[in-house]
Amino acid sequence: MPSSCKDIRAALAECLQNSDCIMISRHTPADCLRPPLLETLPTRCQQLKHGYGMCKRGMVDMRKRFRGNQPIGVASEGDSGGGEGGGQLYAGKPAFSKVVKPTDGREDGAAEGGAEAR
Repeated sequence: MPSSCKDIRAALAECLQNSDCIMISRHTPADCLRPPLLETLPTRCQQLKHGYGMCKRGMVDMRKRFRGNQPIGVASEGDSGGGEGGGQLYAGKPAFSKVVKPTDGREDGAAEGGAEAR
């Protein structure tokens, strides 16, 4: 198997091994991935299953044949390791961290307490 789907496959296997479907109910992983028991899996496992299917589909998709699958960041999927608030990165820095100013929901004239001149 090409290396593009190995990470997500390993993450799906780990998520399945820790799910209640296998740990408590003692179903096989193949049974847990089929529709009657699929709804009992945690949301993360369902998302990984969908992502793994899309990865496998991208391996045979002729439009993605030359470009390959997009890299998958499984480790950073649920974690926001840095103190920054996510968003786009430009040269390793957030693109809009200094541009967007926080507001309190009021307009500029109302925030200063002044009367509106109309």
